[in-house]
This record gives sequence, structure tokens and C-alpha cells, in this order.
Amino acid sequence: MDTVGWHTQRRARKASNSSCFRFPWKRFTQKFGATQEAQHFSEIQRGPDGRYLPVEDIDPLPDGSGRAQAGNFGIPHSSSPTPGTLPPVLPNYSTDNPAQNVYASASHSIERLASGSSGVSLAQMSAVERSRAQRLARMEPHLQFMVGPLLRYDTVDENGLWRGAALIVTADSGSSYEPFPDLTYQWDPEEIARPSPSTQGSHPSYDLGPHPADPHATAMAGPSAQLPDTNEAYFGDYKGKGNTRDDQTQHVTGQEIYVYSGNGGTFTFWRFPIQIQLGVNEICIKYRINGGMQLSFFVPARHQNMRWAAHSCNGFSAGVNPDDFRGPGFKSGYDPMWIDLLRKHVERPFHVLVGGGDQLYCDSLTQEPEMQEWILAKPSTKKNFPLNGEIASCVDRFFFNHYCSSFRMGAFARANSSIPMLNICDLIDGFGSYPEELQQSPVFKHIGVRGYFFYLLFQCFINPLYDNLDDRAGKHMFKSLILGAQGPYVGLPSHSFLSYLGPDVHILMLDCRAERKRSQVCSEFEYQKAFERIRYLPPDVKHLVVQLGIPIAYPRMVFLETALDSMLNPLIALGRSGTAGFSSLVNKFNADAELLDDLNDHWTAKCHKKERNWFIQQMQGIARMKSLRISFLSGDVHCAAVGVLKTLVRSNGGKNNRTIDYVPSTPSQTPRFNSVSGPIVNTPPPNGVIAVVSTLATKTHRTLHHAETDEAMLPIFTKEPNGNNRLQNKYIMGRRNWCAVSCDPETQELEFDIRVEIEKGVGVSFGYPVRSPPPKWFPGT
Repeated sequence: MDTVGWHTQRRARKASNSSCFRFPWKRFTQKFGATQEAQHFSEIQRGPDGRYLPVEDIDPLPDGSGRAQAGNFGIPHSSSPTPGTLPPVLPNYSTDNPAQNVYASASHSIERLASGSSGVSLAQMSAVERSRAQRLARMEPHLQFMVGPLLRYDTVDENGLWRGAALIVTADSGSSYEPFPDLTYQWDPEEIARPSPSTQGSHPSYDLGPHPADPHATAMAGPSAQLPDTNEAYFGDYKGKGNTRDDQTQHVTGQEIYVYSGNGGTFTFWRFPIQIQLGVNEICIKYRINGGMQLSFFVPARHQNMRWAAHSCNGFSAGVNPDDFRGPGFKSGYDPMWIDLLRKHVERPFHVLVGGGDQLYCDSLTQEPEMQEWILAKPSTKKNFPLNGEIASCVDRFFFNHYCSSFRMGAFARANSSIPMLNICDLIDGFGSYPEELQQSPVFKHIGVRGYFFYLLFQCFINPLYDNLDDRAGKHMFKSLILGAQGPYVGLPSHSFLSYLGPDVHILMLDCRAERKRSQVCSEFEYQKAFERIRYLPPDVKHLVVQLGIPIAYPRMVFLETALDSMLNPLIALGRSGTAGFSSLVNKFNADAELLDDLNDHWTAKCHKKERNWFIQQMQGIARMKSLRISFLSGDVHCAAVGVLKTLVRSNGGKNNRTIDYVPSTPSQTPRFNSVSGPIVNTPPPNGVIAVVSTLATKTHRTLHHAETDEAMLPIFTKEPNGNNRLQNKYIMGRRNWCAVSCDPETQELEFDIRVEIEKGVGVSFGYPVRSPPPKWFPGT
């Protein structure tokens, strides 16, 4: 099924856009040399004040008098809803019936919306009811948001105190700070938060609530509309009792942790620490800033293991058309899988949103006009290219604008304001894995220094100059922080985190970027700090998840690594010479093969193989000592897979038993899964690449046989997401995906449910669960 004319209209739009280049300077690359191209930029890219005009620019969010430009969330809806009706709410979340026609609910909801057959007519209400239904919350005093609110999770301490924070960035010219911004949050300790999906006909519906970037939104799109009860506090269909004397209410004054100053004025980062005493029930926390729009998130009960979602690759690579991933009814190709995640969140709320890398893509920095002379310079010139004030200002402007734009856009903005985030570092693709002379060059190193600084600000809510660099107990706001050694190219020590995810589960977010070099992933100092913190985990912890940006158990790419690194590779030579059609094969930083930095990033790369094997053995030793089941979680490779590390079983003849069991038959056979999830937004690799990687997944690796450890990939993808049998590529799934993680209270198994997109752009997934068993051995054995 399809919305009438949708594909025709889309083809027409693509045809009309094909006559112009996406980035205006690309057309000059073929016509002019590098010097002429840079000169052209300096002539046309400067404004009346002499400053360059940025490629990526962003304005503050409106004050509620108009719809936010960045607030088109891409939830399925028609381009022109019927006047006088509220937009419908989400369709049911498809889970266990892969053979179901995936278009049925999505297309049906859109057709109903376009025809105006569903929804409550505002025109039929009284004036008071119409006003109440559409009333916008006003902040007092007024704040003009650039982005936010964003939520971040830290940990739960030994006293059951949930710790986290909220962050907003405000435009000073449009805000009043008399008094300073105030965050109010409240909850009812006796409330039991339970989903109560409303049903109209055969289509259950959920209301996911509004967001400041979309100030007129009162519901999300779907098959049926329902007005929220304005007399009740609510988050979706989780009903609270409103303001009662049992409610716990806290007020937090914002901490002014950083001020960004740009051509458009100054902008303030406000952080609000949040602390909640966990109780006997899972509870909904409602919060507002300066009395404005109410938002919500959930915290678990004191003795409950958290439900959480993991994602990676939250953006499109250069040259990918997002519209190719935009199904019927969506306004953006960014949104379908985020809508899928949000549906699951409404069904059973997630307590944490784990970002496993590439929470946003920063390679578009190379498109900024101030960067062009450096980008177009020869590699030999780049290493000594001076860092001038224009380039330094451009780098800060780009990161600020890009973060604001990305983190307030689409369904992702709804997720990061309703599920507290826990993120590992991401920078420019492959940063740290480039040659030393490029990494130490003034411009490239400055990109790393400022990129890491803004990562800490926007994703971790940390300003090292404000918060200090001391992770001893009681010295830092975030108790989960583990500071490593000084990063060689980022100007700061690595920031890892060890966080509580329940009485049985903890997660180590290992920073594998700040200290990275061609010859190392992490320093020995960082490893030892993390190991020491793990040793002090409570004895009843059963599962430790280690979040690594890049898979540690994954098919080797040695042959490709060797080919791309070869000076004799004719395709790479053509790319370096600027031959038309081959320039995309080399990167813009040093003209090496475009994929080489990615391959050098991998744990299984030749330059990191020894460190990888040592790290695995260290983790195995800790697992034995602490009686922990250690699982790895990764992203980066743009496809889904599950690797396994297990005890090597030898037959009497000395040959290896290659049988792979999900659950060990004896306590000594200890599988350690590496679940690989992502991309949630980006394009998967071509089918040919998937086929090659799947073939490599069957290869036997004896790298760790000396340590009595075997490794392989699990063939979990025996069926397509639509239910059809899968005859090939059972090890690798080349579709967009994310991962839902929960701990079974009965079996104490930790389930990693990889949610794979059933059909491109439709926003409905099917699950491939893998269960990691609890440890079955005594500490030290």
C-alpha cells in the first residue's frame, strides 16, 4: 500500500534537484584548480561585514508564536492536515508478527488523517474547551532556547539516589535571567506508572506529548486522535494524579557552566542537577523550566533493573540522500527508526538512552568556507598550515550550530528530552587514527580539541574548566566519571563512565577516542583506572556491559586494510591525482584511502590486534574474579551482528570444537557476546559488502586459542524481518536498527533485542533477541 502519488511526487522532487549540486563549491572543483577554487570562495562567501557566511547556521527557537523551524519532527502525517482537527497519535508497535504487512497500519493511519475521518473537531468545542486544548505553556521569565531540554543520566549511588541532569542552551538576547532559570520536577512516590494504551477500533494509540522545538504539538501522528485530559498530569498514556499533597517537588536553579560567543551574540549553557530517591515503584518524573512546557521521564524502582535502548550512527554520511530513507508520511529520513524506538518507549518506558558513537556526524565541517584553503592544500602543506583566528572561530561556530541543529531536530529531540542519555565520545570519523603528522598539525589538532570540548558540553553536560578534572569520590558532580590519561590530540584526559543500570547490571562506557593513536586505543593508565573501579562493584552485580564504539568481536578486514594502504593501489592513485570520478575514494584530510581511517580504528586492525587480545584477557580475568558475565555492545559498522567469545573446547584429538552455544552447558564454557547495533539513521553498506563480511564471518580465528578462548559470529539472522527464510548472510544484517536491552527478573538473563527495520523508511521493526546468561561460577574460580 502507498499514499496516492507519493512516489511520483518524490521522483519529481529528486529530478528537479538533480540539476544543481548539493554543495555549491563542488561544481568548481572540476573547472578550476585548488587555488582558484579557494579564491572563488573568498570572493562569494563573505557577507557585508567581511565575515564568511557559514554553511550551517541556526536561529533560536521561536517563543511559541510560531512553529519552530527545527520542529518538523517527521512523525507520519499528511502535508496538509484537515483544518480544525488535532493530529492523530501513533499506531501500535509491531513486534512479534514479522509476516504482517508492514504498510498496513502506517498507510492506513495516513489515509485516515488525509481524509479527516479521524480526530476530534476543534470547531465543535466551546471556546473554553478550544482554548484549553491548544493552550501553550509560557515560561516566566522568558527563555529563548537554542536547544533543549536535554537529559543525562549519571548513576544511582549506594543510598538509592538517582543522579542526573538537564541541560538547555539559551540565546541571551531573547532571554531574561532575573532570576536565573529554574527547573521544577515532581513525582508521586506512591504512583505506579503503568501503560494504558487507548484503543479506537483495531488501532491502539499513544500520545507522546509535546516538545519545546514543536510548541504547537499536542500529539504525535497516527491512526486516531485523543485529547489529553487537561486536569491530569500525563506523559503519553501514563496517568498521574496531578498535583496532590503526596507529590514530591524539587526546584533547581540553573548552573551557568559555559557561554558561547559568536557573530549572532552570546549563548548560555544552563545545567540543572537532578537527584531522586528511588522507592518501591517505578515512577514518572514531570519537569518544567521556568513554568513552561511539561515534559517527563521515568526512573526505576529501587530494586528494579533498568530497561534501556542503545543506538549509534545517528546521521547520514556525505553523499547520502536522506529522502531515500523517508517512507510515506515522514518528513525526514532521519525519523522512522526513532519513531519506532519512541513507540517502544511508550509501550514500556526506557530509563536510559545509550549512545554508542556517532550521535551526530561532524564531517560536514569540511564544507565551511573558512576551511577550504586548508582542505584544498596539499598534504605536505597541511601539516604546517597556520591556525588563524577565522579558522578557530569557524570550528567553534560549526560545533555549536551543528549540535544545536542535530539535538533539537525531529524525533531524536523528543527522545533526548524524555529518556536520559548516556553517551560515549564521537568526533570526526577516525580521529586519532590518521598519521601523526596530520594529527599534530595546528588546524587538525584544534578540530580535535574543540570537538572533544563540545562533546563534553552537549553530550555529557561537563565543562572541565567549570567542573575541574578530579574524579575522586565527592570531587566531581558526576559520580560515574573515570578520568584517564591526557589525550594526545584533544587537550584533555579521557572521560569514561561506570554507571548503575540496576542491582544486577552496570555499564562501562569506555572512552576509546580521547587517547587514541595509530598505535593504541586506550592508555594503560585508562585501563587500570577502569579495572580498579570495576573491582569495587557490589558483589551481587551479575552483568557488566562494556560499551565500545567499535566491535571487538567482528570479521577481520585485513585484506582490505592491506589493499587500501598500498601505494600501488591504482584507484587510490587516481583519487589523489584529482581524476574526475575517483576523488571520493580518498578523504579530504590527507588524501589517504577514504575507508583506511575507519579500518585503522577497528580493534581487529593490525595496529591494534595485540592491545585487543590483551584487553579481552584482562576482562576475562576480572569476570572470573568478580563472578561477572561481561557483554560487549558496539556500533559504527552500519549493520547488525553478534560476535561471541567463549571457552575453547578441544576434542581428544586436539582439534577445536567449533559448536557455538547460546547458553553454556558447563560453568567453564563462558560466552561473552558482542552485540553490534546500528545504524539507527545512516545507510547500511551495499549488499555486496554485506555478502563479503558475511563470508568472512565464517572464518576460523585462532588469535586467542593460547588463552583457551574461541571466537566466532552467531548466525542469528535466519529469517528476514518480514518472516521469510534467509538463505544467505545469516551473520550480518544490513538494515537500519537499534537495540533494546532488559534483564529478565526470573532467569537473570540480559537480553539484547536488536530491532531491525522491516522495510526501508516505514519505521516499524522486528526483533532479533540474544540472551546473555548470568554467571554460573563462584568468584575466583
